[in-house]
Amino acid sequence: MAQKIQKPRGTMDIFPREALLWQKIENEAKKVAKLYGFGEVRTPTFEELALFKRGVGEVTDVVQKEMYTFEDREGRTFALRPEGTASVVRAILENGKTGDAMPLRYFYLINCFRYEKPQAGRSREFFQFGTEMFGTQDASADATVISLANSLINSLGIKDTTLHINSIGCPACRPQYRAALVEYFSARHDELCPTCQERLKTNPLRVLDCKSPICSEIAKGAPKTTEHLCPECSEHFEDLKSYLSAQNIDFVVDPHIVRGLDYYTKTVFEFICTSIGAQSTICGGGRYDGLMEQLGGPSLPGIGFGMGITRLILAMQASGADAVDESAPVLYIAPMGKASRTKSLEIVSQLRARGIYAECDICARSLKAQMKYADKIGAKYTLILGDSELESGKAQLKNMAESSQEEIEINNICDIIACK
Repeated sequence: MAQKIQKPRGTMDIFPREALLWQKIENEAKKVAKLYGFGEVRTPTFEELALFKRGVGEVTDVVQKEMYTFEDREGRTFALRPEGTASVVRAILENGKTGDAMPLRYFYLINCFRYEKPQAGRSREFFQFGTEMFGTQDASADATVISLANSLINSLGIKDTTLHINSIGCPACRPQYRAALVEYFSARHDELCPTCQERLKTNPLRVLDCKSPICSEIAKGAPKTTEHLCPECSEHFEDLKSYLSAQNIDFVVDPHIVRGLDYYTKTVFEFICTSIGAQSTICGGGRYDGLMEQLGGPSLPGIGFGMGITRLILAMQASGADAVDESAPVLYIAPMGKASRTKSLEIVSQLRARGIYAECDICARSLKAQMKYADKIGAKYTLILGDSELESGKAQLKNMAESSQEEIEINNICDIIACK
């Protein structure tokens, strides 16, 4: 026997019932995004490696450890996208969208790839709903994007969530904060995990969100970003808090939120769901005012977020909000013989043309097996067709829920079912 081929570690297979829940999230996301004036953008699954090195940051864990890269036949190096923002910026610049009416507002539903340790809520191929807004640096834009995320979370019925916000400053004030962090953590360098010892040299802000219990405890006493903001960043953050309160969106200021990618400035935020375990962040985002310039474009401030679909599903399940409507046929026809099978196919074809879900046996099963199947798939009505029914032009239509029957004219079956 040939050896079975299994799916790559950290990927998933999604079957129809699960897919209904995915579709529910996707459809709701599109609906909410439309209410906020966001239109869908679609970008390639892979891009030139240089895009993510420049956009995400060469010293980030994503670029250094987690990307899937490959060379094509011409020796060019590409990467499967690890996130969506850099690709959207590249698309805006390449397609001349910086001349469109501002602000630019896009959303996407994409798959991304990172070589991480698979666990509940974290996989190597993962799926995201994300938004991007470019063209305004006002804090009201930040509040609008956060409101969009909040609206979607509420519309999906997710409970036990808290919005955490922070400001990590701008290029003008971050150097002073970075220096304060380095000084603080250097005093306890030997207590830090090996990863954070390296981060202290390259990206000290990342030490703040290390999951190591020892590093987390040390980070509790670290200088706060909000204590080192310049006047402009401080005013921006105060405006954001005011705008969120005006929309009745509760929040907590969390100085340990820094996000993992280099392009973030000023506002960073996360929605935390406390009922789904360790991977509790169901939405993360923030502002990236210099990213467009970093990738060769004009100065165009931006803000957005990403939501992991699988984590949204975990949160919906924990909230008891994962119910879906599984479709069941209105009519199942059980044919008995070749002539009746032909007639059955004719009837179900006519019903489908009317937009009515109908089925008939295509496996040549016994009548007993067919009725068992009809019950299993939840058919509302069943119709047994044999030679005698075809000769008389009449058959018994059975209501499966009520176990009642009525005699009908076979030629009128489509009109009868359409009225049910």
